[in-house]
Amino acid sequence: HVQLVESGGGSVQVGGSLRLSCAASGYAISTKCMAWFRQAPGKEREGVAAVYADTGGTLYADSVKGRFIIPRDNSKNTVYLQMNNLKPEDTAMYYCALRDAASSLCPSTASSYKHWGQGTQVTVS
Repeated sequence: HVQLVESGGGSVQVGGSLRLSCAASGYAISTKCMAWFRQAPGKEREGVAAVYADTGGTLYADSVKGRFIIPRDNSKNTVYLQMNNLKPEDTAMYYCALRDAASSLCPSTASSYKHWGQGTQVTVS
């Protein structure tokens, strides 16, 4: 049984930083593609960042490149989203996701991910 639990959301001023955590159980995250998505009211869920299982390589949406990073701590089975220089347009519910697939690809489409956390709210003002 896979469980993903996010934490670390909150309210922050423009230009501030937050670190989200996603603790996983039921799978070793080092063996799966892990990703962060976000969804603002009235908008589709969009991929923000992902980390490959095999290489540890990372992918970022253009809107967050240079501001967000997605470190992974295999010993804690936890993936993080370090968000710096936050902007009002970063306001959204943030979700972590695990891709339970044989492929090592990390797609940016939400439908490619089987397991999701409950979400954590980030508000930038």
